[in-house]
Amino acid sequence: MITIRCSAVLFDMDGVLVDSTHAVARVWHKWALERGLDPDKVVRAAHGRPSVMTVREFLPDADAHAEDLEVERREIEDLDGVVAMPGAVELVKSLPPKRWTVVTSATRPLAEVRLRASGIPVLNGLITANDILHGKPNPEPYLKAAERLGFTASECVVVEDAVAGIRAGKAAGARVIAFPTTSGRRDLENAGADWVARNCADITANADGDGLILTLK
Repeated sequence: MITIRCSAVLFDMDGVLVDSTHAVARVWHKWALERGLDPDKVVRAAHGRPSVMTVREFLPDADAHAEDLEVERREIEDLDGVVAMPGAVELVKSLPPKRWTVVTSATRPLAEVRLRASGIPVLNGLITANDILHGKPNPEPYLKAAERLGFTASECVVVEDAVAGIRAGKAAGARVIAFPTTSGRRDLENAGADWVARNCADITANADGDGLILTLK
């Protein structure tokens, strides 16, 4: 058992609170095939960062904004199998509303659709691709999320599953719990994760005066 004291928890969405792995893979696989790209490479690159970054990487001469909107449209429409990750609903409901939020590379419309489909509350502090200039692995998303909650990032714990997200959390000054949803344990640790757990079911949270106590199994 590991005990962690913090002021707030900043959750990534896909692969941490929401299981959208198959939907993401379906959308990007089809998009890649239609454009003559290697779908496996595209799917791997797409996870954990704004979709426009993936578009620009693989189609540098395309209209990135138009391509991004098309990917977003497809992802919003494809909710087949989009559900909460194990323990996610129970964990967030155990936290005071002003002590946690979601920090995702998805756009706001997509994030809200997936969160609602999974039964995860949509909080005012939600940080999406629409709220930032620089996506993960840049620290901006986590710095902004901590600020919205009234804390420094160093007072927060980030929960991530993507290498880019772990690097963003660490660069912001936060401690990071990582899940091996889309990457192996070694990759998570090499990215800087402080702890590795299976999923949200391995975390319990309790309020402790002015802070939180997280317990990892």
